[in-house]
Amino acid sequence: MTAWTAFLLAFSALLPIINPLGSALVFLGLVGEAPPALYRSLARRIALNNILFLGAFELLGSTILNFFGISLPIVQVAGGMVIAGIAWGVLNENDSSAGVRRKKEESAEPSTSRFHTLREKLFYPFTFPITSGPGTLVTMLTLSAHMSSPTLSASLLGHAGIFGAVVIVSLLVYFCYAYAPTVTTKISKTTAHGILRVTAFIMLCIGVQIAWNGLSVLLKTLLKP
Repeated sequence: MTAWTAFLLAFSALLPIINPLGSALVFLGLVGEAPPALYRSLARRIALNNILFLGAFELLGSTILNFFGISLPIVQVAGGMVIAGIAWGVLNENDSSAGVRRKKEESAEPSTSRFHTLREKLFYPFTFPITSGPGTLVTMLTLSAHMSSPTLSASLLGHAGIFGAVVIVSLLVYFCYAYAPTVTTKISKTTAHGILRVTAFIMLCIGVQIAWNGLSVLLKTLLKP
């Protein structure tokens, strides 16, 4: 698999899950009224945190699998089903605010965090789980396992494509967060929801394809004489 193919696969899977526009609405609600410079500063650090966080998770993916003794086909089947399930949920949401409500629920904080400053919230909850939640981590683990290859060069190209997708999606997060007060008023909810539906359908197809790749290997093992 080429780096470009891996990039397109990872980008199509990560974009609807991270959902920069929907996350920006949650981010805007938590930050509230603040100077534009503060929004840009927070957005820059959150985007960088997201790159480092997902990059580290990509590198540790194979180690996690080896530690628990989980084979690649099993991860492909289970991860593909999870990705397809998430995409199916997005496709069947009644309105564009449903994803935003889900993000808010994932970022529910204890009452003591009200007294923390915004900068103390850069990783939790701004980076995790508002920007990259549990669904993103499962997707990264699945993509990382899917890119594993017997040859080192092919494996490196695949992981480079994934990391490139993480960087581009994080840049989109930066722009949506940095200009959240403007972006959320310029783009209608109907338009944002339409874009999200299209990317969610692509994500559904990706999840089914990944699951089938793993299932086909398992079936061949069972059918061996």
